[in-house]
Amino acid sequence: MKTVRKIIEIDEELCDGCGLCVPDCAEGSLVIVDGKAKMVSDNLCDGLGACLGSCPTGALKIIERPAEDFDEEAVENYLAKQQNSTAPQAKPKHSGCPSAQLKTFSPKTPCQTANTPKPLAMAAGNGTSSLTHWPVQIRLVPPTAPFLQGADLLIAADCSAVSAPNFQLDYLNGKVVMMGCPKFDDADSYVERFSEIIANCNLNSITILIMEVPCCSSMNGIIEQAINKAGKSVPVEQITISAQGVEVSRKTW
Repeated sequence: MKTVRKIIEIDEELCDGCGLCVPDCAEGSLVIVDGKAKMVSDNLCDGLGACLGSCPTGALKIIERPAEDFDEEAVENYLAKQQNSTAPQAKPKHSGCPSAQLKTFSPKTPCQTANTPKPLAMAAGNGTSSLTHWPVQIRLVPPTAPFLQGADLLIAADCSAVSAPNFQLDYLNGKVVMMGCPKFDDADSYVERFSEIIANCNLNSITILIMEVPCCSSMNGIIEQAINKAGKSVPVEQITISAQGVEVSRKTW
């Protein structure tokens, strides 16, 4: 059934076939055919525009037009078929991160965790990463990712990971993380993505980790808009750190 909704449009005159948009589409709805980006099918495109920021020529944009409804089951079937296919696939000029291939890593058992001296092990380079999934960039994590269901979600500004000396131990441990930059990325697409996640993933909590710089504080507004748009209440803790990773403040809302 076709309805008027947001969907990606490709300007073939501007498209140079670089393929940078392909790995940024977690649903696999973009391919390179005859040197141009093409949409596989309308029902595979969620219209959130995660691919927009990777296009160097501006050939991609979001429009509203009659299109088939986005079909999560069709996406899963298509990705499974692509993964199992032995047929040669058209390769883009740029070989990027295979963001459509979601990965969930097995966590350590409680016993293993209890017997690991974390600060010492991490300092010695022998610790186990607290990261439980891939990808981690906001633009690359689809709202349908299974690891988002019932998660304690950490939304971290990109710079926080290199500023906080014990980022994994203090902030990431036990959480699902999504990272991005509210200054350089598209705020509207962030609102759309997080509102869909909040509406459908039954999040247990949200932690926002930002830097003590004015541009970073806009992440709070993005999440507030997303919560209002989703119409669901989620406990939120917002943590601000300095450029050298010192906690400046914590607050809940």
